[in-house]
Amino acid sequence: MIPRLHFAHLPTPIEPMPRLSALLGGPRLLVKRDDQTGLAFGGNKTRKLEFLVAEAQGQGARTLITAGAIQSNHCRQTAAAAARFGFDCTLVLSGEPPAQASANLLLDGLFGAQIVWAGARERRDRVLAETVERAQAEGREPYLVPYGGSSPTGALGYAFAVEELMKQTKPCEGSEPSQGCPDWFVFASSSGGTQAGLVLGARVFGYRGKILGISIDEPQRALQEHVAALASGTSERLGPRIEFTPDEVLVDAGYCAAGYGVLTAAEREAIQLFAKYEGLLLDPVYTGRAAAGMLDLIRKGFFGKDETVLFWHTGGQPALFAEQYQSALLAADL
Repeated sequence: MIPRLHFAHLPTPIEPMPRLSALLGGPRLLVKRDDQTGLAFGGNKTRKLEFLVAEAQGQGARTLITAGAIQSNHCRQTAAAAARFGFDCTLVLSGEPPAQASANLLLDGLFGAQIVWAGARERRDRVLAETVERAQAEGREPYLVPYGGSSPTGALGYAFAVEELMKQTKPCEGSEPSQGCPDWFVFASSSGGTQAGLVLGARVFGYRGKILGISIDEPQRALQEHVAALASGTSERLGPRIEFTPDEVLVDAGYCAAGYGVLTAAEREAIQLFAKYEGLLLDPVYTGRAAAGMLDLIRKGFFGKDETVLFWHTGGQPALFAEQYQSALLAADL
């Protein structure tokens, strides 16, 4: 039995997006609402934390430590999970403290997390290691939650998410993709745990469609190699090892040239269209970029007009209220 806590609001709904589909002239679009997983405004990290927090409890940890960007969705949900299950929490964040906390950073404080500022992003790993060492020396019994929750333990969350989806779309089971089962999953991919879990879950639970990660900040080959290795390692938690190769991992890195967290016209348009046509809110960093990539691929005819494409909404909406994005979003005439 794999240790797991059950606190996510599952199964998350699958909803059609008929107005956006009509605007684009096909394919049929669905959205999997993992922004509704329930923990601290929801998001994809909640699925991973069900396994990670259970592992921390099993190891007798008292402090959860993790790292991320100043507006990290992963850090926000980790801090909330720590508060819910009685852990102390330390977050190592890139950058310097702003004059005023907003969005995810504001929520981190409400959940009682201690913030350690790492300065430049390239210093973050070193500061994180020092923070863990200090916590050990102080007897705080730390558990290091990996960046993005992307470890073999965390990736299990999205392996079982495929099983969940297939139960929601019965025609998936034992058949080729059909009207009831998406031909494609499209989603934001960065630290690799979500995509690794989906790739593994597809193999284990028999999903026969295609799984396309839109890279948020990583080169295509590097992300393919990382996801393949992580999916292979995660498979050992479920049974005999399954060896995945990088070429089996579908990644499009054509939309991340602007850099991590940089809001371009493409992300602004995606946020605008999802809001105006479906009443759905995306975030400026992850789902906004993934949706922008999906929209561009649709316009280029990458997907067949008779296919069904499921956009896996991984959450992140609190970042819409971050001070650094507000002027850019207002410029989009939302």
